Amino acid sequence: MTSRYTGRRIVKNTSKIYEEFREERGVRTLDQYKTPRLRHLTVAQRASLIREKHVWRIGDRYWKLAAMNYGDSELWWVIAWYNQRPTEGHIKIGDTIIIPKPLDRVLEMMRYY
Repeated sequence: MTSRYTGRRIVKNTSKIYEEFREERGVRTLDQYKTPRLRHLTVAQRASLIREKHVWRIGDRYWKLAAMNYGDSELWWVIAWYNQRPTEGHIKIGDTIIIPKPLDRVLEMMRYY
């Protein structure tokens, strides 16, 4: 299964701000994932994919669309990334978003996982 954490760099956090958390957990450091730098697809790459349009409705969520289209709700971030709208708060009712397919090709193009 592909995870948005696969291939991400992990850093050891020893910041004073997190001292209380470390003491509660009995650890010296906290492992945190670095924020990835995802590149966006070119026009040609986008054109080579199957792009299914979806009009945003009341009750829609990225995780629901990912479950319906990819069979895995944890892949919600692929739809958010492709549409360059990181959260559902960036979408209004009636907006059209694109569901990119096939998933394996989209992930390969991302060169992220």
